[in-house]
Amino acid sequence: METLVPSSLDLTMAGRILLATVLGGVIGFERETSQKPAGLRTHMLVAMGTAAFTLASIYGFGGGPTRDPSRVAAQIVSGIGFLGAGTIFRSGSEVRGLTSAATVWLSAALGMLAGVGMYWLAIFTTLTAGFVLRFLHDRFPQSLRSADEQPDKPEE
Repeated sequence: METLVPSSLDLTMAGRILLATVLGGVIGFERETSQKPAGLRTHMLVAMGTAAFTLASIYGFGGGPTRDPSRVAAQIVSGIGFLGAGTIFRSGSEVRGLTSAATVWLSAALGMLAGVGMYWLAIFTTLTAGFVLRFLHDRFPQSLRSADEQPDKPEE
């Protein structure tokens, strides 16, 4: 019979999910404050869910010669691609939402990194993404930016 008292492994896994949620929240906060389609909750949930799937693939199915956690990781990557595609909009020759789709994909990567215990790499990746999103945005002329990164035009 399984006990309700968490083991040290349970606490470690919970910590990994919590870290993934926080790191996804950092990316989501930037997107939320920039008023982009995928915001705080989306990024937090993507990172959390990815960490949970990653942990389930590592610890949830027992050992054996056919156990391969990387198969779940590969499916996460392709599945998140479909989710991210939902944030991309095309109007004529203008495409919007590419950066939001990329940050959803990034949040999944953060969840996987935290899920496998690569804490420092997950934190470094989050900080680097924050730098790219916040500080590089205004460093290029508007003519070099994608439509996704250009300021919204006032409605006429």
